Amino acid sequence: MENQALGLAEALQRLSPSATISVRRVKWRKAFDRLPSALKAPWMLDPSSDPVFPAAGEAWPDVWIATGRAALPLSLIAKRRSEGRTFVVQTQDPRWRTGDFDLVIAPRHDGIEGPNVLSITGSPHRVTPERLAEGGGAFAGRLEALPRPRMAVLIGGKSRAHDLTEAHATALAERIAAAVEPTGGSLMLTFSRRTPEAAKAAMTARLSRLPGWIWDGTGSNPYFAFLHYADHVLVTEDSANMAAEAASTGRPVHILPMIPLKPAGKFARLHADLRKRGAARPFAGTLESWSYEPLAETDRAAREILTRMERRIR
Repeated sequence: MENQALGLAEALQRLSPSATISVRRVKWRKAFDRLPSALKAPWMLDPSSDPVFPAAGEAWPDVWIATGRAALPLSLIAKRRSEGRTFVVQTQDPRWRTGDFDLVIAPRHDGIEGPNVLSITGSPHRVTPERLAEGGGAFAGRLEALPRPRMAVLIGGKSRAHDLTEAHATALAERIAAAVEPTGGSLMLTFSRRTPEAAKAAMTARLSRLPGWIWDGTGSNPYFAFLHYADHVLVTEDSANMAAEAASTGRPVHILPMIPLKPAGKFARLHADLRKRGAARPFAGTLESWSYEPLAETDRAAREILTRMERRIR
C-alpha cells in the first residue's frame, strides 16, 4: 500500500527534481476503524499516527497522494481545508464519488471510469531501471555469479480469492524445478507475508537443491536485486502488484496458478491486459523467452498529475 503512494511520489520527483517527499503513516483507533469513511474524523486516529495536516502557519503540500480506503476521509478533509492549494490524488478504487478528488489513479482491472479517473495497468510502484540497478549492486556479490538463465520467483499466498496449500506448493515447486534443472540455471525466490508456513517449507525443501537463493526474510530485502538479475520472472496469480512490477522489467513474466476460491474477476482482467501488452503468459513449464516494451505506468500517472495541475493553474 505504502509503496503505491511512494512510487507515485518518486515518479513526480523525477519530473520535478526540486520536490521533496514527506511520508505520513496513519491508522484509526480500533473502536473507529470499521466506521464508514463519511463518519470518520481526524480525532479518531490512533495516537501513533504521524501528524497528517500542516500545523498553523505551515504551507499545504502541492500534491497529496493517499492509498487505500482508510485514507479516504483524510483526503477529503485535505481537499477542503487546503482550499484548492493542494492537488489531491487517491490511488486504487476508492469506492466513493470519484469527483470528490482531483484525480483517482486506479488499476484498469478495477473497471472504474470518470473524468477524474486515470486507469493504468496494475498499480503505481517503485520499480524503475535505476532502482533495480541500485538493488542489484547491493547484492552483486551473491547474485552476479549465479548460472543463467536466472529465474526470479515471487510467491504470494492465501487471500480471499486464492489459496496456496502445502500440496499445491509442492506441485508448483516440482514444476519450477523441472523448468530450471534442464537449463542448468538458477533461481532467486522470495515469499510474501501472506505465504503460509507449510507452503514455504514445502517449496524450500524442494527448491533449495537448485543453485540460487531462497530469501528467508532475514537481512536486507533483495527483491529489487532479484528483478535486476532475472532473465525470467515467475509470479503467482494472486498478486496484482507483483505482476505489474515484474512487467516493468521487460523480462518474460510467467504467471503461476493458485487454487481459486472464487471467480478470477479482476485478476483475470489484469492478466489479460498484461498478455495483450506482450508482458505475461501463463507458466507453461518451460523457460520460453519473449520481449516487450517494459511497462512505465507509474511515470505516465505522474505526468498526468502535472498536466492536470498545470491545466488548473491556467
